[in-house]
Amino acid sequence: MATLRDSLGDLVADVDGLFLFSPSAPHYERFDDVDVTQVVIAAENGVDADAFVELPLGFENVRDRIKFGIEGAMEQGFVAEGDTVACSLAMFGDDADTVVRIRVDESVRSGVYDLFIDSRAEPGVVRDVFEVAIDLGKKGQKGKPVGALFVVGDAGKVMNKSRPLSYNPFEKSHVHVGDPIVNVMLKEFSRLDGAFVVSDAGKIVSAYRYLEPSAEGVDIPKGLGARHMAGGAITRDTNAIAIVLSESDGMVRAFKRGDLILEIDPEEY
Repeated sequence: MATLRDSLGDLVADVDGLFLFSPSAPHYERFDDVDVTQVVIAAENGVDADAFVELPLGFENVRDRIKFGIEGAMEQGFVAEGDTVACSLAMFGDDADTVVRIRVDESVRSGVYDLFIDSRAEPGVVRDVFEVAIDLGKKGQKGKPVGALFVVGDAGKVMNKSRPLSYNPFEKSHVHVGDPIVNVMLKEFSRLDGAFVVSDAGKIVSAYRYLEPSAEGVDIPKGLGARHMAGGAITRDTNAIAIVLSESDGMVRAFKRGDLILEIDPEEY
């Protein structure tokens, strides 16, 4: 008769990799003799792991944390499409208490890893702006779909490559994205033309900005319009990230270094 241990052993049978999320040193050392690739996913590599993926945020949603870790491991070549990995992480305390078995495929590669890694803006700021765009994509403005463009980071250079379309409601304010009241303001102003400019630290520098970088050489998918072209171009000419909500199809897209790196349906996020 099969024991519970035998049945649960199927979770880790024949895996190609073991992902340890923020392990303590004793927990990491328990797997010294394991004959599969071990990847540590944490804020810092405190255990000197050979395979390490930096976790810039806590990602309270466990699913997002795991997807980020897998995507980072794929980007760094620790695992490949078709591999099966076991993820060990703590959900209810400081010690590992959960094991998840996942088959790696391209559906995991959303672009979120590239959005956060090596970005000039603070990771928490990128997350807050991203969540505003996602929420706006789900709810719209008074029930109607809207488009919006958020340019995050390298605000001084972005301001030099843009001009005002109207009075800047944030000119003399010191408000930051992430504050629930401020997020409501952003959603309200999104119905008007122009881009929002957000500093590395999350200060809202301006609204209603017309971006003026040259679009020459910027390649965006067919069907995307001026808002996406402007977002792609400004990230080619600065160290900013552009997060764009499309009014026509409701998708949230992000640009970095002039390239489209992320495309997500807010209803499925």
